[in-house]
Amino acid sequence: MTSKTDPDARPQRVTIKDIAKRANVGVGTVSRVLNDHPLVSEEVRANVKAIIAELRYKPNLLAQNMRSSSSKTFGIVVPNLVNPFFAELVQAVEEAARAHHRHVYLMTSLDDAASEQECIDSMETRRVDGIVLIPADSHEVSRARRGARIVLVDRIGKGQAGIGANHFTGARLAAERLLELGHRRIAIIAGPQNAVTAAARLEGFMSVMAPIYAELGIDPADFVFSGPFDMPTGAAGARKLFSFPEDRRPTAIFASSDQQAIGAMRAIFDLGLSIPRDISILGYDGIPVTDMVTPRLATIAQPVKEIAEAVVAALVSQSAVNDPQLFECFLKPGESMARRDSAI
Repeated sequence: MTSKTDPDARPQRVTIKDIAKRANVGVGTVSRVLNDHPLVSEEVRANVKAIIAELRYKPNLLAQNMRSSSSKTFGIVVPNLVNPFFAELVQAVEEAARAHHRHVYLMTSLDDAASEQECIDSMETRRVDGIVLIPADSHEVSRARRGARIVLVDRIGKGQAGIGANHFTGARLAAERLLELGHRRIAIIAGPQNAVTAAARLEGFMSVMAPIYAELGIDPADFVFSGPFDMPTGAAGARKLFSFPEDRRPTAIFASSDQQAIGAMRAIFDLGLSIPRDISILGYDGIPVTDMVTPRLATIAQPVKEIAEAVVAALVSQSAVNDPQLFECFLKPGESMARRDSAI
C-alpha cells in the first residue's frame, strides 16, 4: 500500500463533492455554477468559482459527455495540412468554435477515402456534436455511422449541399480582371482534373476565355496546363508556356492556387524574365504568404472567415445544410499584375 506521504503517489483527483463540501453548498449548486446556470446568486457563484480555482478542479469531460447530449466539441477532417489554405481554414474554424465555447478535434485523411472514413468513425467515438469535412477527391463522400452531423466544406460537388467559396465566379473574376488590364493572351495553370474545386475554377475561367481563344485562334490545349495545387506544377506550367515562340506566349497567367502562382513566379525569374513587366501573374486562394513574395502576389481570395463562421453556426444551431451555401471571392491586390494596353 502506498503511504499518504509518499512523494511518488499520484495526487487524488478533486471531485465536485470536494468543491461542494468546501463551499458548504450542495453538489447540484456546484453543477449549476459549472454550467453557468442563471439560478445561482452572485455571492455563491463567486465563492464556488474561487474554490474551483484554488483546488485546480478539472471537469471530467468524458463523464460529462456520457451524461449530456452535447459534448461541446466538433471534429474537422481535412485532406492534408501541407496546403496552406486548409491550415488557414482549420484555424478559422477553431476560432469560430471557441467563440461559441466549443473545442475542435483535427484529423487528416491524406486525401484517401478509406482513411477519411476511419477519421469520421474515430470522431464519432469521441461523441463530437458534428463534423466539418473537406472530403477527399474523386469518391463518394464518407458517411457518419452513428448519427453525427457532417457539414461538407470547400469541395462541394454538383448536387451536393455544403458551405464554401463560389469557385466558378471566383475564376470568372480572375479572367475579367486580366481582360480589364488589356490582356488577351491569358493562360491558366489549372488544378488536378479529379478535383471538384479545380473543375469549377477551370469552368469559370473558360466561360470568359473560350470565345476569346476562338477569336485569336488559340488552341485551349496550349494555354491550359493542369496538375496538383502545388509549386512544382506552377513552375512546370510556366516553363511550358514560355517554351512557345514569343509571339505565341501568354501575356498573363491565372494560377488556380497561390502555391501554383508562386511556383510559376520562381520559374519565370529563373528564365531571366520580370514580373509584371514581361508577364502578369494572378493567383487564387488568398493565403497569407502572398504578402511575403516579391512582387506581392495579386490573388483571388476566398472569404475564409465567413465560411468558417457559417460552418460553425450551422453546427451550433444544428441547422441542416440542404443546399450549397457559396460565398463570393474577392480580388486581393498585389504588384504581380500590370496593364498591357498593347496586348493581343
